[in-house]
Amino acid sequence: MLASLLAAIFAVLPQAPANTGSSDRPMTIDASRKDPATQIPAEQLRACTAAAERGLRWLEQRQTKSGAFTGIVGHKMNDDYVELDRGMSVEAQRTQGHGHIGVTAICGMAFLAGGHLPARGIHGAAGQSAIRYLIEHVLDTGFVTDAGTRMYSHAFATLFLAEVYGMYGGKDVKDALEKAINLIVDCQNAFGGWRYNPFDRELDLSVTVCQVQALRAARNIGIKVPEGTIDRAIDYVQRSRVTRGRSRGQFFYKILGRGAYEKPNEFAINAAALTALASAGIYDQELTEPALDFLERAYEDVSDYYGRHYYFWYGNYYACQAFFQSGGTRFRRYFDRLSQDLLRSQQADGRWINDCGPGDEFATGIACLLLQLPRQYLPILQR
Repeated sequence: MLASLLAAIFAVLPQAPANTGSSDRPMTIDASRKDPATQIPAEQLRACTAAAERGLRWLEQRQTKSGAFTGIVGHKMNDDYVELDRGMSVEAQRTQGHGHIGVTAICGMAFLAGGHLPARGIHGAAGQSAIRYLIEHVLDTGFVTDAGTRMYSHAFATLFLAEVYGMYGGKDVKDALEKAINLIVDCQNAFGGWRYNPFDRELDLSVTVCQVQALRAARNIGIKVPEGTIDRAIDYVQRSRVTRGRSRGQFFYKILGRGAYEKPNEFAINAAALTALASAGIYDQELTEPALDFLERAYEDVSDYYGRHYYFWYGNYYACQAFFQSGGTRFRRYFDRLSQDLLRSQQADGRWINDCGPGDEFATGIACLLLQLPRQYLPILQR
């Protein structure tokens, strides 16, 4: 898929009722002080906010008339990103009014993370169009899909709708959200997880964490989610932890089926596992410290891609949330490195580049989310 990304500095946005009135101004922030927990200087926060705003302007120009954002529909295979045979090409998406569900949700969350609600903020119309597009692509089964997108995208769309409903309300949003949540609940497999397609009997940690975050976001705003569904998923995450050897305390990508008990050193997987545990309120240092140590060491390897690879974007989408929940010096060190890399790699037109993955809209949406994460406008990104 995206957390999507400091309470002492910024006014935390309350859950707003539907149709609170329109305004051309985004929600305001106080960037005049350092946060006592993270000590991020106001100047750094202003630079991040300004870069994100340039990115949001680029995204708004790329949004299609349908409200969608486009992207290559595919999946990671080894160190590559492979386009799906049944996925619709980016060119076809643009000419035929389709889009990438996951990329649209990530971009929509990027607008929300900047304080641009559907009826508020200079980019509010872009967010509203993205909401309309996603609602229109909720099937009768509850599956949110377009152009061949699968469960990763479904989870990001569900998370975005949950954030919208928590911040803004709307019966149409709630109806679509409930259908999407019911699909996630219904297609959880016997082992407590999810895979690429609905009702898949296989599972992996990456797809599972996407669903968990969507479930938690929905439950936090009063949408009915069976407690047992989340409990089984978190149990699966905890069973994926490496219990011995050099990688002790890190997390396997899979513990069942082909490839089980392999890949304990994946940056994105360890970041995703920590984010899932934090979403469930699990902050046990014995569980989290080894994986956080690994993420700090592994960041240099991921940053060598200079943001152009899927690894960098998807991995840091979760790593930023994991470090933010940890707080303190860990988050300061990580956010300094990440923000410097993002500010340095932003293009003159405001976008970020993704050569291996869904595309530049994907990269730009995540970059804007990460740079705006300290603002804590998105409920899922609040500490």
